[in-house]
Amino acid sequence: MSLARNLSKLAAFLSSAGQTQAAGIADGAVTYAKLSSDVQGDMNQFKNRIINGEMRIDQRNAGASVTPAAAGSGTYTLDRWNNYATQASKYTVQQNAGAVTPPAGFTNYAGMTSSSAYSITSTDIFLFRQSIEGYNVADLGWGTSAAQPVTLSFWVRSSLTGTFGGSFINADQNRSYPFTYTINSANTWEQKTVTIAGDTSGTWGKTNGIGIGVYFGLGVGSTYSGTAGSWASTNYYSATGATSVVGTNGATFYITGVQLEKGSTATSFDYRPYGTELALCQRYYQRMYTDSIYAQLGMAMISASTGSGAVKISYTYPQQMRSGPTISVLGTNSFVVQSGGLSGTGVFEGNWASATDSRSTWIDFSVATNPGWSVRDACAVYRDGSGGGTIQFSSEL
Repeated sequence: MSLARNLSKLAAFLSSAGQTQAAGIADGAVTYAKLSSDVQGDMNQFKNRIINGEMRIDQRNAGASVTPAAAGSGTYTLDRWNNYATQASKYTVQQNAGAVTPPAGFTNYAGMTSSSAYSITSTDIFLFRQSIEGYNVADLGWGTSAAQPVTLSFWVRSSLTGTFGGSFINADQNRSYPFTYTINSANTWEQKTVTIAGDTSGTWGKTNGIGIGVYFGLGVGSTYSGTAGSWASTNYYSATGATSVVGTNGATFYITGVQLEKGSTATSFDYRPYGTELALCQRYYQRMYTDSIYAQLGMAMISASTGSGAVKISYTYPQQMRSGPTISVLGTNSFVVQSGGLSGTGVFEGNWASATDSRSTWIDFSVATNPGWSVRDACAVYRDGSGGGTIQFSSEL
């Protein structure tokens, strides 16, 4: 059956329910482009290449305010979103900062608030950004003659008005496209749309590394700002002349509904189920959330001579991760190790023999005092109820 016949039947069905805007279009002339944006959205699930564009998921901070660290690889705040700063303590980031009402259709946003009136230098960089995995943008064909255009749309609100900037950039940071948008009214949600031609040059990742970086400038110096509206063979993170959020004490910058899609037209936001969005985030970051049992399969490796030793716990990630993650403790490094009704105290030491495994790992805990276990007793590890830590796994880009 032809695409035209399928579209004709779909339009006829939805029209009878009053859900299309296809009035006056003959059945035989119905095309995809003539259907309403809502219908198109239903037909294009996962069109949005941005993950957590609604700012709903905040595994690390649960809505708490975060002050980005200086330089390094930046600070991950809301899931999949990274805040970069060349100077420390210049702004804070928080889910739903300021408790303003989000735009219609959204319940959350990312809020950035300037902590001082900082005058940026030529080499300063302050950013809110997301690196998109290459697998998720490989079909765009960037770096080839078949490169496809993309459209970035988002809702933004700021206490400042004027021209703001951002950029698209590759993993090697030698191809970038600065862009601008205008905030017309202070403290008012406005929807913005930016369409760019796909890059026919450069190298763009197409596997599990960085494919495309999407950057929103919060204050970028002249060295890293370029002319908006064209591709450049360098690392421009924003556009020349863009407003500096960190330049005004107490200035706010709120954003939500971020969508990057193939094509030259912005369509309705791709709402995904919460569980789906969480699973997408957990490919890059996840935690052991429970306050009770961490793992049901473990093995005590206790030294018979000293009464101390190691406990190894097998753990399978709820979602396969992008790559073998970095494993660390969030909070106090103190855990309860139990076997045969006998409990001891353990501290996290790292992972064992599976550093590159994206599906599962063995986690090591050291035990200073043996409460009476035998070598290779089965055991379990619990979070310390007095305020022990949480094991976290990160394979962020």
